[in-house]
Amino acid sequence: MTPEIEKILAGDPLAGARLISLLEDRDPLGIELLKVLYPTTGQAFLIGITGPAGAGKSTLVARLIDHLRARGLRVGVVAVDPSSPFSGGALLGDRIRMQRRAADRGVFIRSMGARGLPGGIGRSAREAALVMDAMGYPVVLIETVGAGQGEIEVSRCVHTTAVVAMPGTGDEVQAMKAGLSEIGDVFIVNKADCPGADEMVQMMERIASHRRRAPDAWRPPVIQTVAVQDRGVDDLVDCLFEHRRYLESTGRLAERQAGNRLHFFRQLVVDMAATRLLQDSPELASIQKELGHGGIDPYTAAEKLLERRLPV
Repeated sequence: MTPEIEKILAGDPLAGARLISLLEDRDPLGIELLKVLYPTTGQAFLIGITGPAGAGKSTLVARLIDHLRARGLRVGVVAVDPSSPFSGGALLGDRIRMQRRAADRGVFIRSMGARGLPGGIGRSAREAALVMDAMGYPVVLIETVGAGQGEIEVSRCVHTTAVVAMPGTGDEVQAMKAGLSEIGDVFIVNKADCPGADEMVQMMERIASHRRRAPDAWRPPVIQTVAVQDRGVDDLVDCLFEHRRYLESTGRLAERQAGNRLHFFRQLVVDMAATRLLQDSPELASIQKELGHGGIDPYTAAEKLLERRLPV
């Protein structure tokens, strides 16, 4: 076991941050390190926090950190932004309220760019969560960008998905969309002191009741919060862990973990295959030149490349 691996397993934040940076840069060393660490993962409770932009997800996550720490739990956070974490962006300003928690050795926060991926939950975000899991954080929160229907991707890499909405800004329509309504294990009406909150709660309750099919199926609770005032957050934490206990008692936790691993595997296959297929070569340059001149359509160009590099 290398010293770097030992540091990560001991929860060293600098070592963890270095590994996540390597993985973001697609450095082969990072992948090899994660391969060694992978057998130690699978212990953390992964929670996705998703919903439309402006619903107050960052403030809510900051409050969740406080409440989880008050219960003696160490917390990892993967906060996905719509832009590069180096060039900044609108959401990074909101994340400042989270950063005072980063001084706590029991909190590890990593903000990363979505890189144009739907919902922002791509390979790097999943890998960052794995690193935090290996570092021994029992709870890892993954907060999405807030990019509409693409937000459903987070449900494929966590155990519990919390969908956040707020009243009075058109979220009523968003809440009724099949994607978000289907993935929610817990529904949250944030800014519940605003006009229209009661109507939003009633709508969420209807969605939750329609979701229940089998007699033992989980019925998503609807929690009202006012994150800026720290109202309702403790109840939310209780509901999140209640869902965890439900998954464990019914055997669905193992099913969900297996499904998440399979989805990540397929994502990696596509990612790695695309990288290899599009490696620079005279062959690829010739096809691209022909396509650029209009001598071939994109479909035929793609088929030609696949036939040459991935013969059946």
